[in-house]
Amino acid sequence: MAEFTHGFFGEARARAELGLAVFLNAGDPPLPVLKDCVAMLDESGVDCLELAVPFPDSPTDGPVVRRSADRALAEGVGLAETLAFVAAVRPSLTRLRIALLADWSHSLRTAPPADYARAVADSGVDALLAHGLPPRLRPAHHEALREAGLPEVTTCYPASPPATVTEAAAHATGYLYLVARYGRSGSGTPSTGHAGLAPIVGSLRDFTASPIAVGFGVSTAEDLTSVALSGADAAIVGSAGVAVVERARETGADPVDAYRSFIAALTTTPTSRGGHP
Repeated sequence: MAEFTHGFFGEARARAELGLAVFLNAGDPPLPVLKDCVAMLDESGVDCLELAVPFPDSPTDGPVVRRSADRALAEGVGLAETLAFVAAVRPSLTRLRIALLADWSHSLRTAPPADYARAVADSGVDALLAHGLPPRLRPAHHEALREAGLPEVTTCYPASPPATVTEAAAHATGYLYLVARYGRSGSGTPSTGHAGLAPIVGSLRDFTASPIAVGFGVSTAEDLTSVALSGADAAIVGSAGVAVVERARETGADPVDAYRSFIAALTTTPTSRGGHP
């Protein structure tokens, strides 16, 4: 496994720049093409890939991500295939970290927490975000990740109750994902803009020393500047990038080249935290 000298978004934080995470479903593009895409992301200076184990009918995803998951499922990609993929690509990475998003009901529920935590950690995944984890199972899940030495990504919303925020912050050993608005992915920016999340980001600093990443409605370089103005450590780009892959597949273009151009447009000018180029 490649050695890293910083945690999630550590290099960007050290330069006082906004980190960048992107979301893709394992299997869309197909795994052989995704391997080249991961290498490109590493070379392009992207900090983190949120790699989802595809699952159907996600209640929090819009049509772009749901179609992507359906294409990946049609490729036969599940948890085992995703972990094998990570194990194959991980040794060659020099910068890119991989946070695995796995739905509890579809991908994790058939194994005890200690077993799935160990399997995920052994693959070389850098952190796990469990989607749809039942509240009654959270203590065992948190303990299993601690025992496996596997960092955890947790989530909260600007309007989450204080108890939810406190719990999310307490267990965010990878990073804390601040979901900018309620609704499905790809449904637009929050009404006040991402910069308007500054008070929320500031209050979260009182609860965690882990990086804070903002996602939902982030699709352009201007959006990244707005996220930086919030004081967050990183921006997460999801549906917009998935749509790039979809268009490339529909038109017969190379998804890796198309995604490279998308990343280049996002990152032409590094954005400092505070929002200034």
